[in-house]
Amino acid sequence: MKLYNFYSLLILTLVSLSGCKHREISNPVTAAEIKGHIAVLADDSFTGRMPFTDGENRTIGYISSQFRAMGLEPGNKGSYFQDVPMVSITSVPSDITINGKSTFILKPTDDFSASTRQELDSVQLKNSPLVFAGYGIVAPEYKWDDYKGLDVKGKTVVVLVNDPGFKSGDRTLFKGDTMTYYGRWTYKYEEAARQGAAGILIVHQTEPASYPWTVINGNGHAKLYLRQNDKHLSRCKVEGWISEQAAKKIFTAAGLNGDIRAIARKRAFKAVPLNQTINLAIQNKLKYSTSHNVVAVLPGTKRPDECIIYTAHWDHLGIGKPDAKGDSIYNGAVDNADGVASVLGVAKAFTKLKEKPERSIVFLTVTAEEQGLLGSEFYATHPIFPLNKTVADLNMDALGNYGETNDFSITGKGQNELDDYVEKLAKQEGKKVVGDKNPGAGSYYRSDHFNFAKVGVPALDINVGAESTLHGEAWGKQQQKNYVANNYHQPSDNYSPDMNADGMAQVANFLFNIGLQLANETAFPGWKTGSEFKAVREKSMGE
Repeated sequence: MKLYNFYSLLILTLVSLSGCKHREISNPVTAAEIKGHIAVLADDSFTGRMPFTDGENRTIGYISSQFRAMGLEPGNKGSYFQDVPMVSITSVPSDITINGKSTFILKPTDDFSASTRQELDSVQLKNSPLVFAGYGIVAPEYKWDDYKGLDVKGKTVVVLVNDPGFKSGDRTLFKGDTMTYYGRWTYKYEEAARQGAAGILIVHQTEPASYPWTVINGNGHAKLYLRQNDKHLSRCKVEGWISEQAAKKIFTAAGLNGDIRAIARKRAFKAVPLNQTINLAIQNKLKYSTSHNVVAVLPGTKRPDECIIYTAHWDHLGIGKPDAKGDSIYNGAVDNADGVASVLGVAKAFTKLKEKPERSIVFLTVTAEEQGLLGSEFYATHPIFPLNKTVADLNMDALGNYGETNDFSITGKGQNELDDYVEKLAKQEGKKVVGDKNPGAGSYYRSDHFNFAKVGVPALDINVGAESTLHGEAWGKQQQKNYVANNYHQPSDNYSPDMNADGMAQVANFLFNIGLQLANETAFPGWKTGSEFKAVREKSMGE
């Protein structure tokens, strides 16, 4: 009897150990290897990693060669590449002429930024009436319709960035200070087109936009779009931004004064004809080509048809306007060479495991995130691995170069059950978990994980928090603020040997451990009650 009990206890112990063998915290990704990859990807010879350039060829060549050297299999039917057909449109706008009781001119770059998706040699707004359409939102679930009773065909709408809840002091108005998708500029363009507007101008304000005017200026820059059968003729002729100062001229001339955001967030608000017209011509240069996502896979040992995907975008902004120091190459060391470098570090860590994961691990670096999340959108609508067999997307974007922190920040915290994995692992490591560092910025809609969420795949985007392990929270917050103000989408986002990659390695190792746990489970994490993506996933899993 004692012998029986001994063997029973032994078996239970072995089973328990077997169940835990993949869940020990491991930190195989080093800051040094991440910095090594960043030094290459953010080098001037990669010319800012713009799609359709030699910089793309160098970038995807480097990433695929790293995957190949690790022994990872090509992820797309024998190829490391997924073709992403796009069109490049370089739009050069004229001055804007506003006609009303008085006439005034707005200048490109200083006063506005405008472009078009329509694949035509030129487009123009000719005496198009201006209408202030509030936030430009139609949201039935919030009982909100800025276009109610409004015919905007042939007209140009002027709308505000973000949504009515931002800085309203009312948490029940939309989601309060947390931006909804209705606050994103991409949504506002889409809605204006659905309404039949000829043009749309979004009023830039730094706080609700979460970035300064210098980030907006895209006049004369090539912009990329996924190819569409209708050549984007269903979109507005003109899509653009107008500076707050220029908008005030238009509003003042129309007799609209005071806090324009407060006026537009009133539930009784109705669109206001501005009694002015706009004239603007845009000349286009079109280029059709194919960019590429880079994809590799480590096949699972037991359930290879199920997968976990790690994502990061490889692209940045190429060569543009020189800064004060004469630097014109937008190298994007933090955004997002560090994310790609971290994916490569995680990939290497998986290949070094003695016991390979039971589910497949996919490593996907995507193109054209900076142009509107295009590479991940193409993958999500043309998936290589079935979406209902895709367990999760673990995304890494602009991880930060200010070192290790005592906290992790989950973008869109509360959306899905991957949060629970983060919470559990963070507790084991003695770390805290916080939500968005700046929820009003709408970060959950601003990186590639969002396109996976839209098709129902639970998507996780985490970053180092603000509480620097070495210098404290106030210092960490200042580093975040400095990056957005001075380096985000600027030529100054460069690699330096002094760069602190400890925080990048911290995130990479954290996501390695989460991915490893997911890879050896049979469960599929889901979306939490109240998430707008829950129904999509449930429908997908039922098929």
